[in-house]
This record gives sequence, structure tokens and C-alpha cells, in this order.
Amino acid sequence: MHIIRTWHRATFFCAAQLRDGGKQWKTIFKTLLNGLLIGISVAAPVGAMGVLIIRRTLAYGAPAGFVSGLGVATADASYALIAAFGLTFISNALIDAQAAIRLVGGLFLLYLGWRTILSPPAFDAARASRTSLAGSYGSAMLLTFTNPSTILMFAGIFAGAGLASTGDSAHAALMVIGVFLGSTLWWLFLSGSVSRLRARFTSRVLQWINRTAGAIIAAYGLFALAGLLGM
Repeated sequence: MHIIRTWHRATFFCAAQLRDGGKQWKTIFKTLLNGLLIGISVAAPVGAMGVLIIRRTLAYGAPAGFVSGLGVATADASYALIAAFGLTFISNALIDAQAAIRLVGGLFLLYLGWRTILSPPAFDAARASRTSLAGSYGSAMLLTFTNPSTILMFAGIFAGAGLASTGDSAHAALMVIGVFLGSTLWWLFLSGSVSRLRARFTSRVLQWINRTAGAIIAAYGLFALAGLLGM
């Protein structure tokens, strides 16, 4: 819902600029481009979600991997939206509850890691066809939401871009849309690339990929749980 409202706000802004003769289109393009680059830079570093999406692409195909990435992009854009519009009551509530949120996220990552380690190495087309894309999207989005401190990162980025000082909600909306598009493009690239490479892997290699990916995902889960001790 937040993404839809942001899109409408940006659409109205662009339409207004068009009626005014299009003098601000250069600024609009620059703002979208900046948001797109931010979205890519946030998504690109390999973390638990990157490993998870690579694994899902190998196991279930590019659609499952991309839809999972779309869930990550939605969560990133939602956090960017909260930071961009200064919704402090939401960000404070999420940060105050981050211990419980990280506990759930850490335990879920441990579970996913263990399942990945035990997963069969071969790609099962029948199993892939039964995989719920909605479930892939939802689980990836919820896992991304288990790091409420992401709001602080986006707040710093937007402050550095001057949005915090100008209070320009239209440009902030365009920046958030750019973040979503940039993140989406990265996951599309990653899932597509991994899918193309999959045919070159033997069953033995895939087995080791499962074990390695599962161990990495579980390690991120342990790291999240260990972080609770210092809170």
C-alpha cells in the first residue's frame, strides 16, 4: 500500500511538471537515477538474502529467485519510504521492537539454513512447479523486514542527498521508486545469471553449493541472534 501511494504521488508530480512545460524533467530523471543507483548499491552486497535467492534460483528456477528478490525490493522500498517521509513514529516503533523481530528472523534463517543443507542437489522440475511464488515473495520480504535498522541507513542516505533538509516529498517519492526499481533490476540480473549458469553444475557441485549456502544462511541467523546479546 505504501508503494502504491508513493507511485501515485510521484505520478501526480510528473504530470504537474509536464503541464508546466517539462522544465523539471531533467531533475526528475536525475532523482530517479540516484534512487536506482541507491537501490542497486543496497541490494548488490552479498548477504543472507543474496545467498537465499541464489539457492532458490538453483533449486526452483529463475521465476522463484526473481520473485524472492522482488520481495526484498519491496521491503527495501518500504523502509526507504519510512525514512524519506520522516515517519518517525513507525521507525521508532520498529526499532524499539527490533529485538523480537531479529529473534524471529534469526530463528527462521537457522531453519532455512538447515533445510538448505539437507536439500537434494538435483533440480526437480515437478517440485519447482509446485513452489508457491507468493510464498517465495512473502518469505523474502518478511526476512528483509527483520532488520529494522535499515531505516537508519536510508535516513542517512536521504539526508546526504539533501532530501531531509528540503522536505520535498515529491522528489522523495521519486527517490523511493528509484530504490525499488534499482533493487528489482539487481535481483532480475542475479536470478537470470545464476539460472544460465546452473546447467554447468554437476550434482556433486550442487550438493556442495547446498551445504555452503545453508551454512552461510545459518551463520547469518546465528549472527542475528548473537547481536541480541549486545542490545
